Amino acid sequence: MREENKMSMAARLTGGALALCLGLILPMNARAVEQKKAATPTPLDAGELYAIYADKTWTWDTGGGRFIGEDRRFVAWVNDGGKQSFAEGRWVVDDFGQMCMRATWTNNEGAARASTCFGHRRIGNTIYQRRQPNGDWYVFRHASTKADDEFRKLVPADTVSLKAKELKQVLATGK
Repeated sequence: MREENKMSMAARLTGGALALCLGLILPMNARAVEQKKAATPTPLDAGELYAIYADKTWTWDTGGGRFIGEDRRFVAWVNDGGKQSFAEGRWVVDDFGQMCMRATWTNNEGAARASTCFGHRRIGNTIYQRRQPNGDWYVFRHASTKADDEFRKLVPADTVSLKAKELKQVLATGK
């Protein structure tokens, strides 16, 4: 009978230890699954993208692009090492997190159509962006905006439309 009690006691200890381990592990796994679900990137919708870009200028090292809310017109101007060009076209957004600039770029050598798109995804309150189709994802806007967020380069001031208009006039007159 003592052998049975020893076996019974060993079985109870083993069972208790197993129950304790499962009691600790299962909630941890459930929490990990929950966190993984929460970390799934979701695309921004068209309304969110419109709110980010409409009536803003995206400033670049060489110039910038203006996203005009009315008729979703797009105007850009760049001066890359003394070579100026301007663009006129449209910008579009969709519910799959994509914003595209579709424009004709013109310089003193001629004109060419171009379409450049960026994808946008959110994880929590952080927005990620990449150039489509194969760019690397990077933080576009941190949950608490930081000074070096790309988002901060979108400014209300129109710093490009006048320059684009002037360059267009110069190129039209052949000067």
